[in-house]
Order: sequence, then C-alpha cells, then structure tokens
Amino acid sequence: MANGTVLLALREDPLGGGVSTEQLRRIGKELENQGMELRWAASARDARATLQTESQLAAAVVAWDLPGGGGASREENGGGAAVLRQIERRFNRLPVFLLMAEDSDQDLEHLPLWVSEAVVGYIWPSEDTATFIAGRVVAAARAYHQDILPPFFKALRRFDDAHQYSWHTPAHSGGVAFLKSAVGRAFFDYFGERLFRSDLSISVGELGSLFEHNGPIGDAERNAARVFGSDRTYFVLHGDSTADRMVGHYSVTRDEIALVDRNCHKSVLHGLVISGARPVYLVPTRNGYGLAGPLPPAGIAPEAVRARIAANPLAADAVTPEPQYAVVTNSTYDGLCYDTVAAARAFAASTPRLHFDEAWFAYARFHPLYAGRYGMAVGPDTFDGPERPTVFSTQSTHKLLAALSQTAMVHVKSAPRAPVEHDRFNEAFMMHGTTSPLYPAIASLDVATAMMDGPQGQWLLDEAITEAIRFRQAVVRTGRRIADAGDRPGWFFGVWQPDTVTDPATGERMPFADAPAALLRGEPACWRLEPDARWHGFHGLGDGYCMLDPIKVTLTCPGVTATGEVPPWGIPARILTSYLATRGIVVEKTDSYTTLILFSMGITKGKWGTLMDALMDFKALYDADAPLHRVLPGLVEQFPRQYAGATLRELCRRMHEHLTQADLITALDTAFQQLPEPVAPPQLCYQQLVRGGTERLRLSEAAGRVAAAMVTVTPPGIPVLMPGESTGTTDGPLLRYLRALEAFDRAFPGFHSEAHGVVIDPDSGDYLIECVRMP
Repeated sequence: MANGTVLLALREDPLGGGVSTEQLRRIGKELENQGMELRWAASARDARATLQTESQLAAAVVAWDLPGGGGASREENGGGAAVLRQIERRFNRLPVFLLMAEDSDQDLEHLPLWVSEAVVGYIWPSEDTATFIAGRVVAAARAYHQDILPPFFKALRRFDDAHQYSWHTPAHSGGVAFLKSAVGRAFFDYFGERLFRSDLSISVGELGSLFEHNGPIGDAERNAARVFGSDRTYFVLHGDSTADRMVGHYSVTRDEIALVDRNCHKSVLHGLVISGARPVYLVPTRNGYGLAGPLPPAGIAPEAVRARIAANPLAADAVTPEPQYAVVTNSTYDGLCYDTVAAARAFAASTPRLHFDEAWFAYARFHPLYAGRYGMAVGPDTFDGPERPTVFSTQSTHKLLAALSQTAMVHVKSAPRAPVEHDRFNEAFMMHGTTSPLYPAIASLDVATAMMDGPQGQWLLDEAITEAIRFRQAVVRTGRRIADAGDRPGWFFGVWQPDTVTDPATGERMPFADAPAALLRGEPACWRLEPDARWHGFHGLGDGYCMLDPIKVTLTCPGVTATGEVPPWGIPARILTSYLATRGIVVEKTDSYTTLILFSMGITKGKWGTLMDALMDFKALYDADAPLHRVLPGLVEQFPRQYAGATLRELCRRMHEHLTQADLITALDTAFQQLPEPVAPPQLCYQQLVRGGTERLRLSEAAGRVAAAMVTVTPPGIPVLMPGESTGTTDGPLLRYLRALEAFDRAFPGFHSEAHGVVIDPDSGDYLIECVRMP
C-alpha cells in the first residue's frame, strides 16, 4: 500500500537520456521503493492539472525552470513559480522541494523572497545520492501525513491501530457480535470492520469526553474554535435542530421575551417551548415568487421592536419588557445573507444575546466573498463598545461541508454585556446531548474543520462557487440562444439573480451572463441586493444590507415574476421537479414557480450538465405537447382518473390556472405578513397537547380556536401558525390560505404540499389541525 503520492514537476522527460535525467529517474525509483506513488509532470500545465485532481499529495518536487509560466513579473515568469503559487492556494503546508538547475548559474539569491516561505528545501540532483534525496522527500511526506490529521481523528486512528479488546459498550464489541448471525454478517460486510472498531464508549478515556470537553475531543473543539473564529465551539451530534434548542434553552427563561425571525426552523420554537419563553415574531419581506427575504432594516430598528412588543398580548405580563434573546435565520433557505455586523448593531439596542441560525451557511468564513456576512464576524474588532451583544452561531456542518449526517456545531462569541460562562452553558449542552456519542461522527466534525483550515478551505469553496456561476450563466445563455434561434418556442427557464453586474474597478456594467467568472467569484458587490431592484422583488432593503449566496441557485419557471406579475401561461415548478425526479435529479426545495438547487463541494460539471440536459428535454416535451404518460408515467398510473389522456402542456395549463385563480401566492403572502394573534405561550399549549387537552379540527371548524401545534407548509417551509396563536376568522388570511392549499391537494393528487402539523383525512382529503380544547 502506498504511503502517499509525490508530484514530480520536472523539466526533464523521465524516459529521456542525459546524466541529470538519469539521476532524476533514480530518485523516482527510490521514492517508489520507499512506498510512494509518483505523478510526473513535464510542464506547469500538467502540474496544475495534477494539483487540481490529486488531493492525496503528500509532497512535491518542483523545478524552478519548469516550462509554462505566466507570472506577473520577470522573476516569476517560469512555470515553477506558477506551480508553487497554486500549491499555496490548494494545500495547507504541503512540503515542497525546489529542484535547482545543474547547468545554469541559478542560485538562491536570484529567487524571489517568497519562495523560501513556500518550500521546505532545495535539491541539486547531482550533489547527493538518489537514496538520500528520496529519503528527505519521504520523511517530509510522512511527517505531513501525520501533521494534517486533526486532534481527535489522529487519536482515534492511534487507538484503532493499538487493536485493544473491547470490554465496554457498545455490545457489538468492534462488530464481532454482528458476525454471529446471517443478517448481522450482512450488516458488518456492508459497512466494513473499521466503522465498528471505531464505534467506542465514553469509557475510552484517552479519547476524551464530549461532556467534559477534555482530551482529544476538547482539543478538536478548540481547534474548531480557532478555524471558525469563535471564542468557544461545541460539537453537537444531533444536528442543528439540537443546537438551536440548546442555545434557546440557555439564552432565555420562562416568561422572558424572545425576538424570533418568523422565517425560522421549527427547532427554534421547540427551544422556546422548553424554556417557557414568550416569543415576539419579526416579519421578513417577501417577493412575487413567494420567497421569504430578510428582516427589513426598519423592522429591527429599536422603535419597531418596541412597537412589536407593545402590540403583543403575551408580552404584557413578561418578567421584563426587555427581550433577552433574538434569533435570526442567516442565510435563508434561498441564500439571502445579512451584513451581520449591521444586524448586530441594530439588535444591540433591543437584546443582549443574538443567535444566527446558520444551518445552511457553515462555509461562509472561508471565502472573502462572504466577508462580514456570518455570525462570528461580529466581535470586538468589528463592533467595539459595551453595546455589543453576545453572538451564537449554530451550524449544520453536514449540510454543506464534508461531515456525517446529524453533525453540527455551536460557535460562541461572548460579550461582557451577557458573558457566556462555559460551566453554565455546558448544563444546557448536556441536557440536549448524549452520553453515547458516535465517535465517527465526532471525527467527521474534526475532519470537516481541518479541510477548511488554511488556503484549501477557500480553494474548495472557489470550486463550488465557480461551478455555480458556470451553471447560472449557462442557463441564461441557453435561454438567449433559444430566443435568438427562432426555430422553436422562445421560452426557457431562468435563474433568480441580477440581470446585470458592475465591475467596481472600471465602472463597466455588463450582463450577468457575460461577466467574467473571476469577477463574479471575487466581488461581493455583484451579489448584493440593490434597494428595490426588480430582479429580487423585495422592498425596504438598504444598500449592502443583504447578499445573495451564489451557491444556492434558484431556478425560475414561467408563470410569475419577482414583482408579482402573472402572465397568461406558466409552468408550475412542482411539475418540473416531478419530471426531474424521474431522471434521478432531486432538488432541495420547490415553490410554486421556483426550485432550489444547492451547489455543494460535491458538484461537478458532469452533474450540473445532466441537469441542463434534463431542462432542455423538459422544454422539448412541453413544446411538443407530449402525452403525460410519457413524461410522468408513475403519476398517471397512480391517479388515472385525474391524469389519464392528459398532456404535459394541458397539466401545466390547468395547474397554472388553478394557482392563479386561487391567488395562492398572494394568499401565502398575506398569511405571512398579517400574523395570527398570540393568545397563549407555546409551552402552555404543549402541556395541553401531551395531557390530552387538544383536539383535531377540520378547517371549517377551526375558526377562532387556539393552535396547539406549529403548522409549517413546504413550500415555502416557513411556519404559518405557531402554538398559542389564534386561527382567526373563517375568511381571515390563515384559514383562507390553508383552504387554498387543501383545494390544490384535492385537485392535483401527487403534487400535494408537505404540511407539518396538518393531518390529512385519508377519506375526504380534509386538512385537520391540532387546537386547544375549549373550556
């Protein structure tokens, strides 16, 4: 088994002749004899290609006079300089040896000063034996392999290598118990022995304790705090939902006021139920697509917050009129991220504790495009003075970084105004944690941290952002080509993004589709939501207040615009995504006329090229008015009464007309903007729920009742009704919206909304919601 891979970026052909070439060939042979794999590159272009694809490199030998440069100055014009620069961007402390030419007067004094910082040594091939030179490279490669391992993963490997018998839980004892039955053996063989050998007990003291935060686990958390820029970081093994509950439970207590972004995850509410807090909801903006935007600046100003509290009946008998905690979603599901320092300054007048729920935004610190857009950017260096609130950031590490499912982190940046004492916070941590952690999950958090440490973190994000930009531009260019060709109907799908961008260096304004990728990848101004711009459709935003995250790509379908105009025809996104699913393409979220695609670090040109092909195929099927049984055969087979004999275009027309006549997007907007009246604290409603004090009611029976459970409809995935809130009148915004959804589900089986907190009667299709029993 190879001990690692060495890049040999050399001018000479290893199969050629000559004394120097022969010595290099001997060095290569010695490296192979000592267990290294080799990657030869005869030019800077070949070397850069290797660096792009070979993440397992353990060392590199680079010739300074390698052909194919392109540096900015004469002294850096060689290929060697270009390769060294790429290694610096791609790897964190990869050991590099610079090969010096034997047949020139080149010496160290003629090299740029930065080269000595980029390399660990120099090689003149004929001045030492091949064995000695190869030994230096191998020693550096092996040290690098050990050095790159983060604290907990290194300790776990060391423990695994000791091959100790297990005398503790879990009872499978390194997987041996599974080998004693046929089904257990199948399970063991599927996952492999290493998983079970690393599934250990907290009795293994040398690996540390998740609750005590000591040993290698404590070292890993402290390393994560350094990398993510926090004062303290906690590893959480039950997802960002648990992290949200943990922070809410710690930050606010019974009958205290919490300011809550209405565009929140249900776990935020669960934290308030546990703590007994009294929520005062803040309402985000919305656009014509039905997408939730940020909280508008005017809505989080001190006077607006005071007005919200004064108008909330639950705040009247709170223990204090001052909110003790605020929670904001950053970025939103659709990729809208705040200027967090500006947001913190706005909230500082209202609350001492600010929680940014960054479930979908764990990568933000590692690319300059997101500078100042993440929670841990708020600190004494950006917000000095006694007003600065303590900031929490909860991140679902597994969502868009490389970690196992359910892994998350809590980052804390404490402020003197509301200091976070570790022992006190740890009580909340232990209430929501487990004494039986899965050690591979902890290791994955440790490794995810190490992957983002140093220049490689930005390099990984550069790749994802670049692919997202290429896809965005490809969709627009394809639509432009279709319109220009004139040989088919001129419609195509769009992307929710600016139509034009400006290069700040030149002042030149250009179409987004024609902008250089380097500009879009490196200039945040290209992604900022300019006040009242038609492309985004939000109102009341200040310049620079909010930015669109390029890796969260929202495809738009004909049928509505960001400003709410409704054309006579349309293609509802649910039909598109149902078709994409038949092609093995599962999107992240679907709204009425938009669908969300995430460009994570695993996206490739081949992957998004497959999506482009599917979009083109759907257009061809629609334009040809293909029979629905060809497009969605499973749907027709399951619901023949509704769809037999229909065509794709007919289904799109019927659904678009239904959505338009029901005015579903407007009903949705009204339900979110005109919040239900709060009647009782959420905790009280939960007590009624578990003690049988609630009942399920049809929408026709639910007017004027108090909700006992949250109702969240996906799309768009935002709560429309919270526990303790009134359902309102029969013709009020909430029940009108829910009836519209109910009617849609009846009319279009197979396309129903996912409604948490709603039970659907299997016989009638009626919606039923949980309400507190009348006294």
